[in-house]
Amino acid sequence: MTNEGPERIGATRKESRRLLDLWWQEMTTADETGRPAAYTFVMGSLNEILRVFDFTVNFPEITALQTAIRGQSLGFLQAAEDYGYSPDICGYVKVDVGLQLKGRDHPHGKVPRPSLVVATNMCNTYIKWAEFWEHLYQCPVFVLDLPAWRGTGAEASLDSQTFQNDLRYVEAQLRELIALCERVAGKPFDVDRLREAMAEVNRMAECYHDVLALNRRRPAPFNAVREGVVYQGISNLFRGSPEGTRFFEVAREELRERIRLGIGTVPDEKFRLLLSGTACYPYFRRFVELFEEWGGVFVHSTYTVFAGGGFLPGFAYDLTRPIESLAEQLLYSAWLGFSTPMFSPQEWLAQTVREWSVDGICFHGVKSCRTTSTGLPDVREWLRTRYDIPGLFIQSDLVDPRLWAEAQIKNRVDAFFEALASRRAVAGR
Repeated sequence: MTNEGPERIGATRKESRRLLDLWWQEMTTADETGRPAAYTFVMGSLNEILRVFDFTVNFPEITALQTAIRGQSLGFLQAAEDYGYSPDICGYVKVDVGLQLKGRDHPHGKVPRPSLVVATNMCNTYIKWAEFWEHLYQCPVFVLDLPAWRGTGAEASLDSQTFQNDLRYVEAQLRELIALCERVAGKPFDVDRLREAMAEVNRMAECYHDVLALNRRRPAPFNAVREGVVYQGISNLFRGSPEGTRFFEVAREELRERIRLGIGTVPDEKFRLLLSGTACYPYFRRFVELFEEWGGVFVHSTYTVFAGGGFLPGFAYDLTRPIESLAEQLLYSAWLGFSTPMFSPQEWLAQTVREWSVDGICFHGVKSCRTTSTGLPDVREWLRTRYDIPGLFIQSDLVDPRLWAEAQIKNRVDAFFEALASRRAVAGR
């Protein structure tokens, strides 16, 4: 065996740390260097356009998540609540509000002042969140209105008249955004730079799908919750850059090497799981351990789909018509991609159970996010009765450590695995 194989193990983690440090360096120095900063979101970020104008891009969902993983989200939550925000408002929002009120000093660095805010209507919270920054900084806010899928069956076709009408509407908005970016950044639009960014996104999307698909193997080479959150972060932060593409090439090669060597993400994989929702990030390590202690590994999650770049199967920009193609992919994601695993997940979950050889689904209700949590117990029951798919329902929060009750969650997780083991014994497997 050459030295290349063993050297690949751990390369992905090393590269992710380097890229995150690079992003934070750009964020921390933006105010000092006068580089304009744009705030945007993981669903419909339009990072391709923002890169053309050399904006430093802040993703507040990611910065909020990072405070929780570092165990420092509570102080920011309390600052927002003292300011008047209700306890049941999205935890991501409150962490960011607290961060802004406390001088934008983050555990990883300094968050820059926004020169521009770009939001979509893909999450109902985005618009009200953007209004806070508009009020605090008097910065321009652009909200991209993406019409949702309003039909069934063939009406979802790209050739339908409804889609074509919506497409013209979205394309016109993108041209308005480009004009706004020109005014804020003080430089002209360069369509060739947009093509370059979109070409990198095409390559990243291909690698991203390859990486996720490798977890169909047994034992699974990565945990879709632990490593998955890193993949999601890089896919958003470095979307449209050669560094982002290279990261997923490195990840793909490392995972292939792990498969060749028979290395699984847990020493003795016994149960393959699917997560509907997110992890509890203040107790991120413990959340994963509760399942891994039973030999359980999350081989896929809904979050890697709707918050992982909107890379639907077959995703590819047409570089000969960049603005039109960008509008097309954004709209198609709004019609089918984000709405399927996020709001109507039943069939997507059932299909993933079959394709990834999943033994059971964990439904994690996030108490401060009704958007992703409403109806999860009903989805669990529907899948059980229609497809005989076992499901576990637990609750905590994205970033609020006060909503974590380990004893209660552990009892439910243990009971779930006992049921899975009994089910397997009865089936003679």
